[in-house]
Formats: sequence, structure tokens, C-alpha cells
Amino acid sequence: MRDSCQCFQHDCVGRITSKITNRRQFLRHLVGMGLLTTAITINPAVAKAEKKDPKALVLSCIDYRILEAERYFLSLQNLGGQYDFTALAGASLALSGMPHQYDAEAFWDQLDISYRLHHIKKVIILDHQDCAVYQYKIDPSLTDNRELELATHTEYLSRAYWAIRDRYPDLNIELYFVNLNTEVKQISPLAKVA
Repeated sequence: MRDSCQCFQHDCVGRITSKITNRRQFLRHLVGMGLLTTAITINPAVAKAEKKDPKALVLSCIDYRILEAERYFLSLQNLGGQYDFTALAGASLALSGMPHQYDAEAFWDQLDISYRLHHIKKVIILDHQDCAVYQYKIDPSLTDNRELELATHTEYLSRAYWAIRDRYPDLNIELYFVNLNTEVKQISPLAKVA
């Protein structure tokens, strides 16, 4: 039966072997380049020479729709690649223990690490329009009224501002609200409620 299969004829086997040999050489070449590239990128001397401390800790919501707008905005703030990043559902809402108390604890742990080990000087909190966590925990129709939505986010951003200020009085804190059209609006914190 093998004799009747064209693949096992001498000429065909030779061509297949030739192709495999060339492919193997090609793959070896790529692997060699890959190892060379990897060796260059993980060289400790090179890594130490380019080390920059983060300037800020950024807290964002986990919503994928705003990540590119946030990244672009942060680059315009001269922070491109120079920030620690934490994402929690609801962003500022998470600091109040919603949706879960462990979200707030996770943020405080991350902030403490960023502050002590990376010596950050600033915290940036980015809330966003049409946040499902705000709808779920605060008001299902929150996005129907844009003024109420912004006022609600401003309230929770302000709470987060004062909670951070109480624990880390030397940090600068910036608050922002990101619209789905990628417009980023700076939010001034409301007066602290005693």
C-alpha cells in the first residue's frame, strides 16, 4: 500500500526532507535571534541603567472601554510608563468598601507598597461614565441623568481624596472623570464632611 502512495516516492520524500531541513534551519535561526533578544532585554546592567521610579499610583476601574483613553491621558500628563497601576471595579467606589470591603483593603495595600517602595508623590483616581458598579451599588438608572451621575462620582471621588489625604498628607491627589467619548474632566474634591 505504501508503494501506491505518491508521498513515499523517492522524489517526493527528497522534496519533503529538503523543506523540513530548510524550515528547521529557519526555526533555529529565529530561536537564536530570540535568545539573543531575550539576553539583551533581561541583562541586569541594562535594566539598572534605565530604571525610573514611578511618579504616581493610578487607580482606575476595571472597565476595558476606558483603558486606552486613560493611557493616552496619562501620557499627556508626562507619566507615560512611569506609574504604578491598580484597577478595582468602581475605582473610587472601591475605597468606600463597595462592592466588597476587601477591594478597599487591596487598594490600601497597593498604595502603601507604592509609597514605601517606589516613593510615589501622587495618586490619580480615574472614575468613568456609565460605570456598571455604580449602577449596581448606587442607582440602576444613574446613567440616565448625566448631572446626577457626575455629582455621585464627585462625591465618592471626594471621599477617596480625604481618606488618602488623612493617611498620606504629603501625597498630591488628582481626581478625574472619564467620559466614554474619551474626554477627561478634572474633579475638584468637595469639602471634607466631619
